[in-house]
Amino acid sequence: MIQTLRSSTPALTFSPLPLSQPLLLIGHGTRSAEGRQEFLDFAETYQACDRSRLVMPCFLELTQPNIYEGVAQCVAQGFTQLTAVPLLLLAARHNKFDVTHELDQTRAKIPDVKFQYGRHLGITPAILDLWRERLKTLDRPEHNPQGIPRSETVLLFIGRGSSDPDANGDAVKLARLLWEGSGYRTVETCFIGITHPRLEEGFLRSQFFSPKRVIVLPYFLFTGKLMQKIERMSAEFAAAHPEIWVNCLPEMGTQPELLKLLRDREIEAQLGQVAMNCEMCKFRLVGGADIEHHHYEHGHHHSGNHHHHGAMADPYADLGSYHERIWNTP
Repeated sequence: MIQTLRSSTPALTFSPLPLSQPLLLIGHGTRSAEGRQEFLDFAETYQACDRSRLVMPCFLELTQPNIYEGVAQCVAQGFTQLTAVPLLLLAARHNKFDVTHELDQTRAKIPDVKFQYGRHLGITPAILDLWRERLKTLDRPEHNPQGIPRSETVLLFIGRGSSDPDANGDAVKLARLLWEGSGYRTVETCFIGITHPRLEEGFLRSQFFSPKRVIVLPYFLFTGKLMQKIERMSAEFAAAHPEIWVNCLPEMGTQPELLKLLRDREIEAQLGQVAMNCEMCKFRLVGGADIEHHHYEHGHHHSGNHHHHGAMADPYADLGSYHERIWNTP
């Protein structure tokens, strides 16, 4: 049996921010019309929490408006100082390289615009609490009619997958933090793309523990092609294994915990208090004259300056060469 659980979002109200400058809210982007709309709905809900400043949603790739178009709309309304926050769960290539590159390209076309760049959502108690509450809901009889204890349940944590080992490591860390003290028999971590182990192997490994129940936890903000793939594969696994009760949790969606966390990220950026962990960043680890540590100086430089270790180059341009370098890095 497979069950998918979704919930509604209560209204929130925030006090006005220190600066009433627009927020450029940057999403990853998706080819899914439903996923795109979920992001836009999230932005509108966040705007409704505080209408003292403009929230301008835009996307890094795959759909419109893109980052340049979002900035241009703000500038057309008379704004040249913006807060830019990536609505991304973990710090991988998109956060470390692509978003800042697009902001630089935008500044080349609109030189007067300045950004205060915020950080990704990251590993936080708020997100852990969100998932713990959802997992607690699955203990109720309507979602667990057989009364299967957590000790006979495997938690299957599914990350997006990245070519950045640092981000993949954070996904594994999150899974472990959720599992510690939870009472579940074990947690298996897998990924839906880019890296391994993949979801197919995650289901296979979960069977090694002879579970009576498997809880599928996709670590995604919004729906899209990959979420649909996870739900389809979960249904196929449940059909092939009727002896195992399968609960498939949905993407996080528009939740109070995420709205409050985004508020924290926006305030950090405005106050110049953004702190990033660069110790495991590949742009630092890979090194070499052809690599640039292409972070904005998180909240300290608002004009687009970077940490330069040489001429700018995309370390992912040749993935074969990239993997040879990164896996040989101490």
